[in-house]
Amino acid sequence: MRHTEFWARMEQALGTAYARSWAEQHVLGDLGERTVVEALEAGEPPKKVWRAVWAELGLPAHER
Repeated sequence: MRHTEFWARMEQALGTAYARSWAEQHVLGDLGERTVVEALEAGEPPKKVWRAVWAELGLPAHER
């Protein structure tokens, strides 16, 4: 998964206006107590980060 696809999925799940804000502020345990932005900046693969977001938001299986 590329970063562009990751952000498109984030916007689809949370809305364009809220996705970036949520990614900057919400800490996820599955990402080592980091935010989405911190995890991506640390070099975590977007696919791994998306899986953590998917689980946190309780999204449907088809969006995994």
